[in-house]
Amino acid sequence: MGNGASELRYEVVEGWGRLPEGWVYTQVPGVAVDSRNRVFVFCRGEHPVIIFDREGNFQGSWGEGTFTTPHGIFIDANDDVFCIDSGDHTVRKFTGEGELLMTLGRKDKSGEDGEPFNRPTGAAVSASGELYVTDGYGNSSVHKFSPDGELLLSWGEPGDGPGQFDVPHDVWVANDDLVYVADRQNNRVQIFTSHGEYVEERTGFRQPCTVFIDVEERIYVPELQSRMSVLDTEGRLLARLGGEKTHEPGLFVAPHCAWADVHGGLYVGEALQGQRIQKFELRN
Repeated sequence: MGNGASELRYEVVEGWGRLPEGWVYTQVPGVAVDSRNRVFVFCRGEHPVIIFDREGNFQGSWGEGTFTTPHGIFIDANDDVFCIDSGDHTVRKFTGEGELLMTLGRKDKSGEDGEPFNRPTGAAVSASGELYVTDGYGNSSVHKFSPDGELLLSWGEPGDGPGQFDVPHDVWVANDDLVYVADRQNNRVQIFTSHGEYVEERTGFRQPCTVFIDVEERIYVPELQSRMSVLDTEGRLLARLGGEKTHEPGLFVAPHCAWADVHGGLYVGEALQGQRIQKFELRN
């Protein structure tokens, strides 16, 4: 990771995302924003998919009784919602209203020897519609699927060398079709071509959990060890949030996911004992 002074400044929006009375988030491993600026919070409580508007007003929920262990969420250009369930070994595609469109993987049956899926962790869709999935806890692999769910390519194996993984935790496809993979236990982000060819790596992270790239090509990497980094495409540090393990507003216990909207709003969800979602606003 490149060095350099922080160029971006974020301020926490305290109290954002108030739940209905009696509801709790528990862990929040995933967050995503659709084209209507609705914020989808994927959590491990009784209400797995909780939807807010960008001001934090509750809009509804779905997925009750559907998931075993919610882990990652991705919303594509069509506003379809991909939910990654590390507990039942599936990746499911829904409409924004929760109608099931497609299921990949065999529910409650783990794939062995790199076969999809064995506790998958994250997913992303490229501009041309291919789906990439990190597979994750049980397999040290990335899988690429056609838009209709045909497996096209898999790569990766256990280890710490180029193209090897130790808990690949999430994936993102940039505008130039480079594929970014959060290689959590190796404390790095690896970059590949769309054909799975190794390009380079970015190091210096503390258990990077997910990768999000916004329309300005800023790269957001929540790190499980209480901090959140924002970089440019060259790996230069633009901002760093947190760093002290606490539930104080604007700081973190265990940031696990991040997504930014087109208005400069940054949403960060926390797993383990973090158990919340926070919104930050970009300040000039």
